[in-house]
Amino acid sequence: MVAIRLRREGTKNRPFYRIVAIDHRKARQGAYLENLGTYNPLAKNDSDRETLNLAGVDAWISKGAQPSETVASIIKRVRKAAEAAK
Repeated sequence: MVAIRLRREGTKNRPFYRIVAIDHRKARQGAYLENLGTYNPLAKNDSDRETLNLAGVDAWISKGAQPSETVASIIKRVRKAAEAAK
C-alpha cells in the first residue's frame, strides 16, 4: 500500500518536511515514489507554509494511496485556500 506522508528534512530545531508518496513499509527517510509538495511549520507567512501538487495528490489517492492524518489536514487547508483564491 502507498501512503502519502511527511518526510522530515532540515536541521535540528529547524524542521522542514516534504510531502511524499511512499510505500508504507519504508522508513520515514526511505526512498520515496514521488515528491508532492512541502510543509514548513516555521514559515512566517501562511502562503509560504505549504506548497502542494493537488493534481499529483488526487492521482495517488485515485490509485489507492492513503494520506496520514497530518497530510490529510494539509490537503484540506490547501484545497480551501485554492477555492478561496478563485
